[in-house]
Amino acid sequence: MAAKVEIYTSPFCGYCARAKRLLSQKGVEYVEYDVLADSSLRPTMVSRAGGSTTVPQIFIDGRHVGGCDELHALDGEGKLDPLLA
Repeated sequence: MAAKVEIYTSPFCGYCARAKRLLSQKGVEYVEYDVLADSSLRPTMVSRAGGSTTVPQIFIDGRHVGGCDELHALDGEGKLDPLLA
């Protein structure tokens, strides 16, 4: 069974686009929450992300993995695929 991936984003965010592109390249389906379209999502994101207020904020199976840079770092270290499996 594939991991549940959630990503909090906003439109026109280059880092959000990069993170989503990496996930898509890996064939990962994800749930996207647009915090600009629905501002009521932002407090939930900040709470789940331990106070981080920037987008994207990415969660794999409920675990906060960080933003775009952290996602790419996990991939570079070979640690992303096991999390997604």
